[in-house]
Amino acid sequence: MSGAGASGDVDALLLVSFGGPEGPGDVLPFLRNVTRGRDIPASRLAVVAEQYHLFGGRSPLNEQNRALVTALRAELPGLPVYWGNRNWAPYLTDTVAQMAADGIRRAACFVTSAFSSYSGCRQYREDLAAAAAAVGDRAPELVKLRLFFDHPGFVEPMVDRGVAALADLPAKVRSDAHLIFTAHSLPLAQARASGRGEGAYARQLRATAAVIIEGIERITGVRHPFDLAFCSRSGSPGVPWLEPDVRDRLAQLAAAGAASAVIIPLGFVSDHVEVRYDLDVGALERARELGLPATRAGTVGVDSRFVSMVGELIEELRRPGGVRRSLTGLGPWPADCPAHCCEPLGPPRT
Repeated sequence: MSGAGASGDVDALLLVSFGGPEGPGDVLPFLRNVTRGRDIPASRLAVVAEQYHLFGGRSPLNEQNRALVTALRAELPGLPVYWGNRNWAPYLTDTVAQMAADGIRRAACFVTSAFSSYSGCRQYREDLAAAAAAVGDRAPELVKLRLFFDHPGFVEPMVDRGVAALADLPAKVRSDAHLIFTAHSLPLAQARASGRGEGAYARQLRATAAVIIEGIERITGVRHPFDLAFCSRSGSPGVPWLEPDVRDRLAQLAAAGAASAVIIPLGFVSDHVEVRYDLDVGALERARELGLPATRAGTVGVDSRFVSMVGELIEELRRPGGVRRSLTGLGPWPADCPAHCCEPLGPPRT
């Protein structure tokens, strides 16, 4: 894999994602792929497997990525669009081999993760490098596009998702709703190491949430209180992770007399199993138990602005020195990745 800051033309786009099982028989093999080398007990895998089986043993993520590939092909006529996953078919190495067979020489790589972390950025760089090494001299040069957490193509759709979720609340509690932005929890050591050891993961989330709140206020005329919470925590109870858990935060709000809440899954770009289970099942059921009216905002999905954003990021690569749009004081995030950026300090969670 080349340096992420490398410039020049590309002759393909590679969509890079996590992957997910396509049916009940895939669930445990998929989870073993995800946790390989981490000595996760079978009992823990069985618990996670049940989450997938609630949805028919099929992750929505692959279907959502197929929809994104279709949208990108329509957005970028003449540019071949490929798709490869870290943990399930189509595997990244197989896709890179196909690209080599097709004569692709240099590809822009769009990873479906907006924020700095080991599992969300650096590990994908390692995956790309490993895939290229496995294919050998025929492999195309793979150039990862920059993080897009504060790009208007991501932020503006999330503003609209937040407004729509507010509209789903009963009118009498809507204007007093508390907004909870959620993202995947990380071991605290990993979170602190993110983005050149500067705790970039949480800083990026908070900065982006603040911009989204401003956008919601412009549309609704209401300035809603907000904060950041996390979901999908796992691992040893003795290892500190980012907190609060979204369910605990809902309980705090209910105890404080909050009128209602909206959960905005800022850390995710599609409604995959963790969103549908951890938020729609875990968090919203907890809110119902507490008697707290709550809704969950949608993810960006294949919103046309998000799809167009990918084209903009490719143009940044092709034409360095041009416009690089961002909406927070943290961006636009650098395209390069220093040698020890997001140095892994422990295995990421499934």
